[in-house]
Amino acid sequence: MGAVSTHGHAIEMGEKRMKIISCSSNQPLAEAISAYLGIPLTEANVKRFADQEIYLEVLDNVRGEDVFVIQSTCYPANDHLMELLIMMDALRRGSAKRITAVLPYFGYARQDRKTGPRSPISAKLVANLITTAGANRVLTMDLHAGQIQGFFDIPVDNLFASAPIFVPYINKTRKSDQLTIVSPDVGGVVRARAFAKRLDAGLAIIDKRREKAGISEVMHVIGDVQGQECILIDDMVDSAGTICNAAQSLMDNGASSVRAMASHGVFSGSAMDRITKSPLTEMVVTDSIPANDKTTACAKIKYLPIAALFGEAILRISEERSVSTLFDSVPASG
Repeated sequence: MGAVSTHGHAIEMGEKRMKIISCSSNQPLAEAISAYLGIPLTEANVKRFADQEIYLEVLDNVRGEDVFVIQSTCYPANDHLMELLIMMDALRRGSAKRITAVLPYFGYARQDRKTGPRSPISAKLVANLITTAGANRVLTMDLHAGQIQGFFDIPVDNLFASAPIFVPYINKTRKSDQLTIVSPDVGGVVRARAFAKRLDAGLAIIDKRREKAGISEVMHVIGDVQGQECILIDDMVDSAGTICNAAQSLMDNGASSVRAMASHGVFSGSAMDRITKSPLTEMVVTDSIPANDKTTACAKIKYLPIAALFGEAILRISEERSVSTLFDSVPASG
């Protein structure tokens, strides 16, 4: 059986005590958050039996403590979701005072409504599972649909990578004043408009028609992109079909360059091949989902760290302070 082992202890914060524990989906991010806070990760063992059934054990005392469980429900989504549920059950049965599920990437978020007869609302089901397993609150980032916060009957803090992560990077790397933010579909217009306003940039929209799941067809570009440095903005990139088709359409309409930015780099299937062959000069994502051999081998992929953002949010939640100020920036100290 394979095992993930981390080490740590509780930290005293006045009369409050906080612990951070990591499941196995994104150990590098958990370690970076731990380093930011100066709190070693709580010791735990995560194992698998021969039939892949998950077994875990929390090796430190958590009685009466404020525990934050870090786990992105990325590939393999079902395994990582189940691991999170089992971990929270163990903490609840260990008498933790409060359990916060920290999900940098919240899987199943795309299934947020009935899309046809007899279809599930899986995002609501997952919300119910997380709550039933023992979570008292949820900390996540850039949910695919904002209304998912309402699927939970517990508090949800939904952070945004836009202002604290992406806007500073764009300002640092933009090559001209001729900048246009582009939404890859009509549904992302609000997100793209917010970026454009912060950057004092133009706004364009890709009009597309999705014939079936996983396949999109770009119809035309709404807005003038002639000679513009274009940046496509989305919450996630999965198969990369939409982003790459949009990039090609922008170049065909006279854009001087195109790059893309998304909070979550799922990168499934042939995504890397599509991105490599596309006119995109850069595909920027956060490390909410960890890099793998394929993504690190692609010269166009760049990861931006979010440990400081989540570390600061965890600290503020534990100290019962406002988290909303992190929507604009992350404090330099920490």
